Amino acid sequence: MEYEVYIHVPFCLRRCGYCDFNTYTASDLGGGASRGNYADMVIREMRTVRRWQIDHGIDEPAVSTVFLGGGTPTVLPAADLVRMVDAVRDTWGLEPDAEITTEANPDTVDADYIHELADGGFTRISFGMQSAVPHVLRTLDRTHTPENVTAGVRAAERCGLRSSVDLIYGAPGESLDDWRTSVHAAIDLGVDHVSAYALTVEPTTKMGRRIAAGTLPRPDDDDEAAKYEIADDLFSAAGLQWYEISNWARPGRESRHNLGYWRNVDWAGMGPGAHSHYALPLDGAAGGRGEDACGIRSWDIAHPRMWGRKVTMDEVPWQGEETIARDENAEETIMLGLRLREGLGLDHLSAVLGRELTSDMFRPVLDAGLAVLENGRIVPTRRGRLLNDSLIADCFEICGL
Repeated sequence: MEYEVYIHVPFCLRRCGYCDFNTYTASDLGGGASRGNYADMVIREMRTVRRWQIDHGIDEPAVSTVFLGGGTPTVLPAADLVRMVDAVRDTWGLEPDAEITTEANPDTVDADYIHELADGGFTRISFGMQSAVPHVLRTLDRTHTPENVTAGVRAAERCGLRSSVDLIYGAPGESLDDWRTSVHAAIDLGVDHVSAYALTVEPTTKMGRRIAAGTLPRPDDDDEAAKYEIADDLFSAAGLQWYEISNWARPGRESRHNLGYWRNVDWAGMGPGAHSHYALPLDGAAGGRGEDACGIRSWDIAHPRMWGRKVTMDEVPWQGEETIARDENAEETIMLGLRLREGLGLDHLSAVLGRELTSDMFRPVLDAGLAVLENGRIVPTRRGRLLNDSLIADCFEICGL
């Protein structure tokens, strides 16, 4: 049984043109509501959530992974990040080999900062590289340089920390050769984990407005598919194997935290807009949700100031919650399992649905080349990864969902 903690740090030095995450600059918050006492507020939320768990009969094991995301966690002092991890240990306990990760903008860390993280128990840093090509970085409104990324990875190496880098493909104006340059640069860094995501254009972002106005070209699906294949080929040749559609790692260096999400383990989300997930059945006041209930999902208030008001009242700062019914749980099991190299276990899915499924039922997706059957698990092929929405829809139909 796994239990994870996610800590959302919603602050950025500036907003990137493509980003629609729940993030804020100092000007967004009218002079900065909050970086100074943010760690204290998160720690207070942890204690409130733990009281809620006890009151509702939720007894989680020691935390297996902690992940600080954002936003840019590293705009806070390193000591604040360490204090929040220490509070996780004090509140729930930490497994001896817990994976503790922070995302980092290469502009916001130096060797001393990274050394302080290592001394404070962090085990991984995920650097927002995005591209190694200057004109692509400019299009994405990124301020760091490729040299910043290299310096950060080398500093992490010297401190014994594992490094991951994030890449984005499909930015307007990015050629296939530009993308190859970025992939080779990530490989040459010697990191043991890479995430590569297709650019998603949201209409409310600066980039979305520019594309709508015709001043930037819209990303092309065929171009993004070609870039995915380039990445998969080059990473595989370098010993980085895919384990989730958008993630490659050396064997044993997968992100345990992200694997937990895809395996639908329990996690508690701290900070504005963070989500939490708890399996049912539960005792006490959290019970009585009906025989069809399989879990609870909740989400914190998104705006830092409104979130902070609830925290200072020692109330769980949820914007809302919902009960996850059996069919919805089955849908999520399919969607998550079909993103993974380990695939979708038919025995597990049968237990979730409450009825037996056989491999013959999935013959349509196997014959279509979207998946293969390995040891009772439906595993997506590369074609199935590229056409993942179609694979998922076909499996929904097979399961009567």
